[in-house]
Amino acid sequence: MLTYYITERKQFAGAATAQRAQLLQMVAAASSAGVDYIQLREKDLAGGELEKLAREALQAVRSGGSARLLINQRTDVALAAGLDGVHLTGNDLAASEARTLAAKAGRRDFLVAASCHSATEVRLAEAHGADFAVLAPIFEKATVTSIGIGLDALREAAPRERKPDLRVEAGDTRTRFALFALGGITLENAPFCAAAGSDGVAGIRLFQQATDLPSLVRRIRAL
Repeated sequence: MLTYYITERKQFAGAATAQRAQLLQMVAAASSAGVDYIQLREKDLAGGELEKLAREALQAVRSGGSARLLINQRTDVALAAGLDGVHLTGNDLAASEARTLAAKAGRRDFLVAASCHSATEVRLAEAHGADFAVLAPIFEKATVTSIGIGLDALREAAPRERKPDLRVEAGDTRTRFALFALGGITLENAPFCAAAGSDGVAGIRLFQQATDLPSLVRRIRAL
């Protein structure tokens, strides 16, 4: 199973400066622990400050691991800061449009992820050239009023057959399309996501609140 850590610096204790420092430490720790993807999801920051944080986060990622760093929504910031990709929501560009912008910037290796809430949206994201989709919310979260869509929805969205990826065979550097489960994911219910066809799990608290991050990543990877 793949792992996808999504940041939220305001979950950390202290003032803004302390939260920012803890975020960068966490990004470095996640990369060192073997997390596959990290999404910088700090939507309240303006463009200039977000780009500065993105550059520092990229340096933190590269300092001790091989995680791929994406940013939420801002394709322009991702390209300007040299990040590995962008994570798009339903109100953003289509994956194909983000891919076009990346190509114009000479970034054939640029990753495009998409947030989805149904099997139909997952299929659409794949058709538009997304590298992977995140389906949410799978489980209901105690701190949020949203109701989980459940494992049946995840099972419906998961690819039924793993056909050869012609992009990879043709020498394209993009990864095979994958599906991640998000929303109330824990180490205890992650196996059910794997059994339902998910290629990986994503989360904020799952990683930020882990007492032993390397162990968590190893146990999820083994599912």
